[in-house]
Amino acid sequence: MKNQPRGIRNCNPGNIRNSDATDWKGEVPSSAKKDNAFEEFEDMPHGYRALIRLLQNYHKMHGCKTIADYINRWAPRHENNTSAYITAVCRKMQVPTTYQPNVNDKDTMCLFAAAISEVENGVPAQMADIRAGWELL
Repeated sequence: MKNQPRGIRNCNPGNIRNSDATDWKGEVPSSAKKDNAFEEFEDMPHGYRALIRLLQNYHKMHGCKTIADYINRWAPRHENNTSAYITAVCRKMQVPTTYQPNVNDKDTMCLFAAAISEVENGVPAQMADIRAGWELL
């Protein structure tokens, strides 16, 4: 299990950082967490739920519209090669960087979450887990 990517081990496919400000549905209790830097979830669907909810909040609270807007916020330049990240997500989704995803559309958001998960973890996402995460919203 240690050889798995951190996001897979933590059932946190988006590698969402720990925050005392947010109590996620399905989050592992603080007393049981093994990773001090990143959130840990009970299962992958809850991790995908958090990933999708965060993207929806980026739209609602921060005005993100294009894939580039979302990824610039998700994977900031001071921590990531953001332009390569944007390119990878757009290639996986088969859309341009200016594409404006509908954050309320299940198919679109499941594809967006799958692309982010694959960039974060280096392995293809399991669509059944992502769709189950959507159903938890």
